[in-house]
Formats: sequence, structure tokens, C-alpha cells
Amino acid sequence: MMSPESARPLVIAHRGDSANHPDNTVASYRSALEQGADWVELDVRRTADDVLVAHHDAHLADGRLIRDSAAGDLPGEVPTLAEAFEACEGMGVNVEIKHLPGDPDHEDVHLVCDAVVGLASAYRPPEQLLVSSFDIAAVDLIRATDPGLPSGWIVAERYTADLLLERTVAHGHGAICPWDGLVDLRLVEHAHDRGLRVVVWTVDEPDRMVELAGWGVDGIISNDPGLLRRTLDA
Repeated sequence: MMSPESARPLVIAHRGDSANHPDNTVASYRSALEQGADWVELDVRRTADDVLVAHHDAHLADGRLIRDSAAGDLPGEVPTLAEAFEACEGMGVNVEIKHLPGDPDHEDVHLVCDAVVGLASAYRPPEQLLVSSFDIAAVDLIRATDPGLPSGWIVAERYTADLLLERTVAHGHGAICPWDGLVDLRLVEHAHDRGLRVVVWTVDEPDRMVELAGWGVDGIISNDPGLLRRTLDA
């Protein structure tokens, strides 16, 4: 997971160029590349007929549950994961596995993880992939299925830095993906001391982008990849 210009963090488009297009659509992914993104972060769900699709919520806008709907019955703007990978040509891809307690498709995680491993590896080399989740058990499944596929733990809760990092290392994951509000210089330095990459979400303020870059974070996830790229290149 290397930036093409090692002096700056990776520009990672949050669900594509979601500041200017509907998120998790082919248009948002293609626009992200045009805006200078190095990577795209996207979300994955499974349909009733076992097709992986890129969509943030378990439900569609009309209220239908994705896991109860066939892929062919979804709105045309919802891409399959394969279509998303193709639309992200020229960029790395961070696949987030949606697996939160209370989600109606929560029990599908084994099927999703197995399918993600097979599909991701077919479309990208390991250095252009990261699979992540808020549920460390989900990324543990990814690592157990394919130890060579880079994995990361997404964190929004206020753990102590040492506990957070030690748990990530103990589970064998190579990246920590903290919410921006948790990140300070100490966290970044201690993560790097443990050999972890630091990918921060979601950052849309230029001053904060500059501060994080100065601390040496490895990637910044933003809704506005064009703004992020211009800020880092200034």
C-alpha cells in the first residue's frame, strides 16, 4: 500500500468522488481517478443470488433489503463488486466489509469474506488491495482465508492507543483505519513503530489534511478527493 509519491499520503476517495456524484457508483469511481485519487474506498454487500455489490447500507433507498433482492432487480446505478473494480481501473481499492451487530445481513459475513477474497485477488495484486471492517472478526476471516491479502481494522471507539495498536498487531493485520477524531501524532508514531499503516477517515478540511500529512499518515480518506489531492500537492 504505497503512494506513488512517497512524500505524501495516499489520496483515497470515500465511496468514490462522493462530494460530486452519488456514492458507490461507477460515475463516482471514474470521477475519483479524474480528480487525482490513488485509491477508492467502497462498501460491499451480498444479494439473494450471492452477487457482491457495492453499496453502503443494507437497504436500498426504496426500503428493500439487498440480501433479499436478486442482483438483476437492483437499481442500475448499484454496481456489482466486479463492475466497481473495473470502474476503479488505475487505482488501488479498499473494500470495506459491512458487518455491524444489528445489520439484517450480519450473519452473511463468512460468505461475503470468502467471495471478496476470490474476487479481489482476481482484479488486483496485493499491493493495490486493502480489505477492512469495523468488526475485527471479519478481517480475521479475511486473513484466515488468504494471509497474503492486506487487511485493516476500522476503529471509531476511543480505545487507548496502545490497546488499539496491540490488538491490531496481535490479530496479524497490517493497517489501522481510525476515525479522524481519534488521531494524534502519538497514535501515528506508535503505529509506525509497530509496523502498521495508518489510514484516516473521513477528512474534508484542508487544514486537517495538511496536519495529518505532516504527521506521516499513510492514507487519507476523503469525500472530496480532488480537494485532498490539490491540498497535498500545494
